[in-house]
Amino acid sequence: MSGAGRTDDGHGRAGRVLSGLAVAVGCVLFLGGFAWGALLYQPYTVPTDSMAPTIGRGDRVLAERISGGDVRRGDIVVFKDKVWGDTPMVKRVVGTGGDTVACCDRQGRLTVDGTPIEEPYLQDKGAASPTRFSATVPEGQLFLLGDHRSDSVDSRGHLSDASHGTVPRGAVRARVDATAWPVEGWGMMDRPGSFAGLPGGTSQPGPLPLVLTAVIAGAVLILGGAAYGPVARLVRPRRREEVPAHAP
Repeated sequence: MSGAGRTDDGHGRAGRVLSGLAVAVGCVLFLGGFAWGALLYQPYTVPTDSMAPTIGRGDRVLAERISGGDVRRGDIVVFKDKVWGDTPMVKRVVGTGGDTVACCDRQGRLTVDGTPIEEPYLQDKGAASPTRFSATVPEGQLFLLGDHRSDSVDSRGHLSDASHGTVPRGAVRARVDATAWPVEGWGMMDRPGSFAGLPGGTSQPGPLPLVLTAVIAGAVLILGGAAYGPVARLVRPRRREEVPAHAP
């Protein structure tokens, strides 16, 4: 009987060690994931409908902090430029340095250096812009448009400026990686395939899925490790009390 007791105690000690290890690893993943996310991402609330239907008014997005040099065509970026009002704005990059951006071709599409761009994300299903335009983007600059072309103040409204409607790459603060709120609209931002064939291609998604995986896995390990003790006590069979033997 004493041997069985030692075996039970050994299993109990091993379980407690494993549960403690699970909680410790879980804390590292959970807190590390949050710290990693806070370091890389910044939440923003979009104040207008200019990016609808991709991002609606009042939607909260998660934007990865990047340098302007990492921006590619098709990216949705958060930028701040004095000429545009010196407040954070959210628009889609459709042209980079050296590009000639124009609208519209015979099918009503936007073109970049003569290449027509399919834009399934647009709010309006007609022409890519209600007003015709053509602009050559200076080196180091970006040409930006909203997805709701009939309700967006963007590069088209600044064509007469010295920068021809563009903003410097250095004005970019972050790149939108996902919509966080409302819950039913949560999801990662797609990289438009129509820009992939142009020089430089499209950008790669940020590490947000890995950050979320670390946080969720950490929470599961913490809860699982903390629950081991109470669960083990519930399922452990009670030992029979030993009855002392009586002498004949």
